Amino acid sequence: MRKQLSIIFVLFAVILVGCNKDELDPEREYFTLWNSCEALTVLQDYVDDVTNPKSPNYIKPEDRIATFDMDGTFVGELYPTYFEYNLLEYRVLDDPSYKDKAPEDVKKTAQEIRDFVREGKKLPDHFDMRHAFAAAKAYAGMTLAEFDAYVKAYASTPANGFTGMTYAQSFYKPMLQVFDYLKDKGFTFYVVSGSDRFICRSLVESLGIAPNRVIGMDVKLVSRGQGSEPGVDYTMGKEEDLLRTDELIIKNLKTNKVLQITQEIGKVPVLSFGNSSGDAAMHNYCLSNTLKSTAFMLIADDEDRDHANREKALSLAKQWEEAGYHVISMRDDFKTIYGDGVEKVDFHF
Repeated sequence: MRKQLSIIFVLFAVILVGCNKDELDPEREYFTLWNSCEALTVLQDYVDDVTNPKSPNYIKPEDRIATFDMDGTFVGELYPTYFEYNLLEYRVLDDPSYKDKAPEDVKKTAQEIRDFVREGKKLPDHFDMRHAFAAAKAYAGMTLAEFDAYVKAYASTPANGFTGMTYAQSFYKPMLQVFDYLKDKGFTFYVVSGSDRFICRSLVESLGIAPNRVIGMDVKLVSRGQGSEPGVDYTMGKEEDLLRTDELIIKNLKTNKVLQITQEIGKVPVLSFGNSSGDAAMHNYCLSNTLKSTAFMLIADDEDRDHANREKALSLAKQWEEAGYHVISMRDDFKTIYGDGVEKVDFHF
């Protein structure tokens, strides 16, 4: 018996020595890129509560659903506008393989983006929809593999307005720590963006986010040999590719985000993260949950490390707080935004 106890003791000691600090106290390492702040305290207190089996607010792992907007929430959007707007501008006005083929209405939309970016000219009302229709046309006929490669090629170029970073690297590093934290706490998180679903998939692939956890703007797809024949009548062959068409299905903004969450996830989120009015409906849907829930809005208030408008951001912060959302300040709450070696510089054209 004494010999058996000795063996057990040795094995236990080996296990303890083999554990690293993260395994013994993982929360100590989650938020190294954050300053101590109210938003982070709220998040940690919330997660501690709903993952505690003894708490009346306990949420089962299968119901721990978190939704994240992409642009401006964990991916940069101030270079000097959305990635997908920059991509369309390049495709239509600069890409030698396409610019002479673009329809006139698509050229007009791309020029409106260029005028906004370079001259500060106000975009027309409802431009999000104008862009969506133009983008559907601009990439029509590309296979999904071709489009993915196209997005990644552009994303590999230097991000305008910064040194030391490509578009593909322009993640808010502190927000990536939130992903790791929630994953380890049994949450499943989804990207719910107004940008094209396949653009989002291309950008977040490097983060290990599965394609089926990405929701975004959608265009109709067809198989290569299908033509105009309805999918219920046509059987695609084994060697056929899937092609993008010029038919827009949905622009995933505001209440459309809620509709898509319901269609694709089938559960009401308990956590929601965003940065603009396009995310308010998603937040409100989250806060309607009968389970304990909370929502966060990130504000771009850091004029030193990003191309932000602090006055506008602080005005939005007040609006978000009044709506019942918790505010994350990029200036005050983040130790870094894009990581070491990245510096804000003037835009170049």
